[in-house]
Amino acid sequence: MFDAGSTIKISMLKRKRTTKEPVTIESLIEGHKQRRAAIAERLAEFREVGETGDDVKLFEELVFCIFTAGASARMGMKCIEFVRPVLLTGSQEEIYQAIEGKHMYPKDRARYIYLTREYLKEEFGLKMRQKLDSFEDPQQRRDYWAANPKVKGIGYKEGSHFLRNIGYKGYAILDKHVLRSLCELGVLGEVKPPTNKKRYLEIESQMKQFSDEIGIDFDELDLVLWSAKTGEILK
Repeated sequence: MFDAGSTIKISMLKRKRTTKEPVTIESLIEGHKQRRAAIAERLAEFREVGETGDDVKLFEELVFCIFTAGASARMGMKCIEFVRPVLLTGSQEEIYQAIEGKHMYPKDRARYIYLTREYLKEEFGLKMRQKLDSFEDPQQRRDYWAANPKVKGIGYKEGSHFLRNIGYKGYAILDKHVLRSLCELGVLGEVKPPTNKKRYLEIESQMKQFSDEIGIDFDELDLVLWSAKTGEILK
């Protein structure tokens, strides 16, 4: 995770195999063993943000996930730094100018961020923590961000990503790296991103069952699967 106004901290891991090499049960267990301390540290950082971050920080985390959709975590982290000065009060054009040349889709992301911010301001005064704490059911908590047409640029993958990054447990971030790894492990039959809530929850359930079978904590499994393909642990 990164802290507002500070340098982004990234855990890097040496790549012991290429991303083309398939993941096996043996390599997954070994990878988890090697990376477990780094993964635990990253999850602790997520929890700290959720416990101590103010409303602005929590909103930044949502915006980070808007940036990463269809792009990358690195691009999202870079764009947060550029957009921060205008994030809370800037116009759509000012947000666009802040990320032009930094993001693959600056116009779309500027529009998503502006419209989402204005909706959340009107809906609950951008009091992110109060809103997050209002949900008792974890699925309803995710549905608010992932299935709400007023929250732009966030589906179930990025809704899960947002909640994981602020310390909530039990959500799978089913990006292409995780899906490919699950396919290679035989958990899934094909690497096909889920296109609706029903399919997303089905894959998430299969992943949870696999987590129980191999004895790796579900939230740790998500990160070890991702790092198996990328060679690093980001956010």
